[in-house]
Amino acid sequence: MKQSAEVQGSRFDAARWAVVVVLVVLAVAGNAYFADQALLYRALGVVVLGVAAAAVALTTTKGRELAELARGSRKEIQRVVWPTRPETIQTTAIVLVAVVLVGILLWLIDTLLGWAMSGIIG
Repeated sequence: MKQSAEVQGSRFDAARWAVVVVLVVLAVAGNAYFADQALLYRALGVVVLGVAAAAVALTTTKGRELAELARGSRKEIQRVVWPTRPETIQTTAIVLVAVVLVGILLWLIDTLLGWAMSGIIG
């Protein structure tokens, strides 16, 4: 039974994606057409059409898969062990010191090569 529901859902997916494209085109064209109107009204129109397009897109098979991926990602982020504040500060300090040392090293190499080239060229 589930397989026939997926087939039916995918049968109408092309039409739903066409509606999404039409809504996005309407948002872009409407924003350009009403360029002389206040920015607030144009922005509201684009947001409303964008939300409508997203709502229609989420009813497609790919849209439902994307929503499920987002839910799974949120659950996975909750399981991550985040570093403590002292660990974060220590790691940041190490990275900053390494960046400064490499920057100084590259500056010295550049300066030495510049002196060498000016000595060769004259």
